[in-house]
Parts: sequence; structure tokens; C-alpha cells
Amino acid sequence: MRGIRALHGVRLGVVACMAAASSPAFVGSALADAPTVPMVPLVRVVAEGLNGPLELQVGVGGFYVAEGADGEVTRVSPGGKLQTVLSGLPGISGVDVSGGKLLALLGGGGPPEEGPPPPPAAFPPASLLGAPLWGGTPRVMADLMGYELANNPDGQRQFDPETGMPNDALSNPFYVLARRGGGALVADGGANDVLFVKPNGEISTFFVPPTVNTGACEGRENNSPETPGCDAVPTGIAYGNDGALYVSALTGEVPGEGRVYKLNGRTGAVIDVISGFSAPTGVAVGPDGSIYVSELLHNAPAGEPPPDFDPSTVGRIVRVAPGGARTYASVTQPTGLVVHGGRLYSSAWALAGLFFGIPGVGQIVEVSPAAFLPPGP
Repeated sequence: MRGIRALHGVRLGVVACMAAASSPAFVGSALADAPTVPMVPLVRVVAEGLNGPLELQVGVGGFYVAEGADGEVTRVSPGGKLQTVLSGLPGISGVDVSGGKLLALLGGGGPPEEGPPPPPAAFPPASLLGAPLWGGTPRVMADLMGYELANNPDGQRQFDPETGMPNDALSNPFYVLARRGGGALVADGGANDVLFVKPNGEISTFFVPPTVNTGACEGRENNSPETPGCDAVPTGIAYGNDGALYVSALTGEVPGEGRVYKLNGRTGAVIDVISGFSAPTGVAVGPDGSIYVSELLHNAPAGEPPPDFDPSTVGRIVRVAPGGARTYASVTQPTGLVVHGGRLYSSAWALAGLFFGIPGVGQIVEVSPAAFLPPGP
């Protein structure tokens, strides 16, 4: 699952990106008497004070967001009030609501890092938890790491034959989506697959995207000689209005090689592949069929940023219109996307609390259609 760990190590600054519409102009003496027109933000802050907001969904009572830096699930009321629903979940990456149940996804499950081992966790990494919607003790619904070890859906070599160590992250789930009809779908970036978890916890493989062998990914060394190229690394899942499923894929963070797969929502069969994204981390579909894709690391420098680097340029959301035309909105470090009531919402400043020790600056923002502009010259 080459890509997620590098994403987690990128050093970015944290700055809000806001734009505003201008007031009308009047001619001659009428200008002095013109009424003041309120500034309308193209990116409106709905909630702030979050810490590493990742996946974002809508359920009873408002928005639900996974705060990766705090290990919490937070409910955001329509008025922007924050309420902690679950806590003590280090490694949380995804959240959704299914009926009266809260679904919480724990990432992790990568190779051991250097240094002393972490303290024992209350729940195993790489697992799906279920909890009462209004708070309570979560329980393990599905052991995703166990499924990967037993089934290895992408068929790649999991362990180095000489050292016995994992070649890469075995299971690192990033996103959960309540499946229509019951159960949940999980995008597992480490295992390179999308899994279906039944309400009783039974796991099956729903979709395995192939390795990518175009552009800079062509022939790239991978865990198995038989599977060269960039691992797809699924990161986001969303339903379209036609019942199809859309899956974003990080694709090793190689610029321009990210994918969005359109799948049959019942069988997982590929209907279409949309390419040309850079490290997409989330996907949503609008009521008109437009596809929105978050590019968390857009414009991030490779390696250490120069002293004069402007971090406000990092991150954007791509809109792919039904006819294929692309426009772009500047949103700082967007990750989770959701369309609700015909409006697009995104988590923002997702990396600030996770990796830079700058707590409480994460946001949920509403992105206006006017924020999406054609690419510059």
C-alpha cells in the first residue's frame, strides 16, 4: 500500500483559504449613497476548533467527523456546536451513521516503526467499530487486519521472505460508508481493496483495483515482481444518484495518476475509470452528477518546503462536470467530502493537528459553486 505512509509524513503549513464576492459598483454621485452589500464567502466556515478532521458524513443531529489527531468522533450541530460522541480511539480515520448505529473506522496496521512499541490500544488497529448513535461503548464489528492476513485480496507478497517483516502496510483502512440495504463498505488503503462488512461482522471482498502502470507509475517496483506499478490505495467512497459507487484512489501519490473508479453499486463491477488526479483522498457526487474529488496535497512541495513557501496554496477540490469539464476550488488540506441538501461540504486543515502539533484549527467548510474556476494559464 505504497502511498498512505508518505501522505502522513508530508510537512505542510496551515492557512485558511477564503475568497469573497465584491459589491456592485455605481456611477457618479450615486456611489457614495450605495448600500453596503454583505461579502459572500466562496468557502464558508461551518464549524471550527477541530483537530485533524478526516472523513465527514451527515446523520441524525448534524455532521459527524472523525478527528484523527484527538481520536474522537464529533457531532456538529446545524449551528456549529461541537459535541464529542466517542473518544479514546487513536488512529480513527472514518465515520458514518447507519440507522441508529455509529460506524467508526480505525486505521493503522502498518509495519512496526523504529523506537519503543506503543502502549496497548483499547481496540485493535485496522478494525471497524459499532456504537450507539448518541454515545456509548463501541464494540468491534470486523477485524480487517485478520481478513487481510487470511485472504490477501490483492495477491501481493505481504512479508519479506528473508526478514519475515511486512513489506508494507498490510491493512490501513481510511474510509467507511454505510451501504444501502445494510452493512458497510470500507476503503482499505493498506490492503488495496474495498471490503463489504455485513451487519453481523462477516467480511467479503467487494472491489480490488489493479495496480496502475501508466505515466510515472509504469513498471515501478512493488511488493511482488508479478504486480509492478503503483498500488491504487483506495481512500474514499460515495454513492451517485444512479446508485453507482465512486471510489477515489491515491495511486502512490504520483501526480496525475490518481483515479476515481465508478462501480456497479451492487456487484462492484467497473463501469468507468476517471483519471488525471493527484493523490485524491475523498470523493462526492452532486445532484447534477458532478464528481467532486479532494486533492489534499495539491501544490505541496516535495521534501522540506523552502522558507518562503506559502502553505495557503496547498490543497484543492476538483469538480468534474457531467460533460467532463474540470474546474477547481482552493480549500486548504481538504479530505472528507459530502454533498447534503445539494451543497458541498468538506473537512479542511486536516493535517494540522495530526502532524504539526497545532491543535484546534481544523474546520468543516461549505464550498460554493462559484468557488470552482477553470485552470489558470
